Amino acid sequence: MKYYIIAGEASGDLHASNLMKEIKKKDANAEFRFWGGDLMQQQGGTLVKHYKDLAFMGFAEVIMNLRTILTNIKVCKSDIVSWQPDKLILVDYPGFNLRIAPFAKSKGIEVIYYISPQIWAWKTGRVHKIKKYVDQMLVILPFEKDFYAKYGMEVDFVGHPLLDAIEQRETPNETEFKKKWNLDSRPIIALLPGSRKQEIKTKLPIMLSVVKDFPDYQFVVAGAPGQDKSFYSSYLNDSIKLVENETYNLLQLSHAALVTSGTATLETALLNVPEVVCYKGSRISYEIGKRLIKHIEYISLVNLIMDKEVVKELIQNELNYKNLKKELSAILSGNKREEILKNYSEIRNKLGGTGASERTADLITNKKIV
Repeated sequence: MKYYIIAGEASGDLHASNLMKEIKKKDANAEFRFWGGDLMQQQGGTLVKHYKDLAFMGFAEVIMNLRTILTNIKVCKSDIVSWQPDKLILVDYPGFNLRIAPFAKSKGIEVIYYISPQIWAWKTGRVHKIKKYVDQMLVILPFEKDFYAKYGMEVDFVGHPLLDAIEQRETPNETEFKKKWNLDSRPIIALLPGSRKQEIKTKLPIMLSVVKDFPDYQFVVAGAPGQDKSFYSSYLNDSIKLVENETYNLLQLSHAALVTSGTATLETALLNVPEVVCYKGSRISYEIGKRLIKHIEYISLVNLIMDKEVVKELIQNELNYKNLKKELSAILSGNKREEILKNYSEIRNKLGGTGASERTADLITNKKIV
C-alpha cells in the first residue's frame, strides 16, 4: 500500500518515523513518500521536502513567508496527484495539513489525521472542517476524545507517542556526558528557553537571573536545533554552559528544569524532572493569543492532561526574578517536589502507556487491535 505522509516539524518527524517503522511490520508492501525530516528518511521512502523548509511560526513570520507557503501547498497537491497514494497521513501541522485534506478527499484519497491540532485551545471552528474532510482521526491526549464527541465525531485515542520515544532511550553515562560538555560535579538545572531566536532572547535572560541564588547547582542551556552556538555566546560563562542536540540526555541527568510552554513541558514530565513552566511573549502576541485561546485554564500539557496545577506556570508578567526564584526553590527538595513526581506517574497512566505507534499502525493498516 502507498502511504503519503506530511509532517512539518521536528516532533512530527519523530512520531511519523516511529509510525512508519510499525506500519512496515504490518504491511510488507508499504511504500512511503513524505514531507518530513531525517528520522523519516531513515525508515526509507522518498523525501519530497524537509520540514526545515516549512517551519514558519508566529503571525508576522507566516505573513512574510506567505508566497513560499502557498507555493509549497501547490507543489504538495501536484505531487499527491502524481503519486496517487492509497492513504494520506497528516501529522499535526494544521495550517498546512488542513489545506491539503479537502483536496485529497476530493481526489478520492483516504485522509487520516494522526495527532490532532490543538483546536480545543484555539480555532475551534476547524473541527467542522476536520469532520467533513478527515476519514480517521487518531488523537494522543485523553481529553481530545471527549472534545470531538461534543461535535458528533468519533475518534480513536491511541496514547501518546512520546512514551514510546522515551521508553526506547537509555540513561546516558553521567560522567561521560559531563566531561563531553565541560560540566562540573554539581546537580544540573536544565534551561529550555524555546527554539526561536525571539523567544530565547525574551525568556533566557529571565531564567538566568536566578543563577546567582543557587550556587550549589549548575545551569545548563539546551541549545535549539538550527541555532548556532554563537547565538548563545553572550549568555554563557563559567557558571552557565550550553548543550547542543542532546536535550533528552540533558533532561535525564537534570535535577530540575525551567521550561518554555509546549511539548517540552510534557517531555520533561515523562523524563521525571520537576519543572517550572515559563512563558513570555511580546505584548501584542500575548494579547492576540489570549483572545483566541478559549476554554482552557492552563498552557502546559502537564496541567491540561491532569486538569489541575501539577507544575507552576509563570505567564507573561508573572515570569520575573522574584517568582522564578521562589518556584525553583520549591521544586528542588521537599513536599512540592515529591508531589510533582507522584503526579508524573499518574500522567503516564492517563496517556495510555507505551505502544501508541503500534496501535496507530494497527488502525491505519486496518488490523484489529489486540
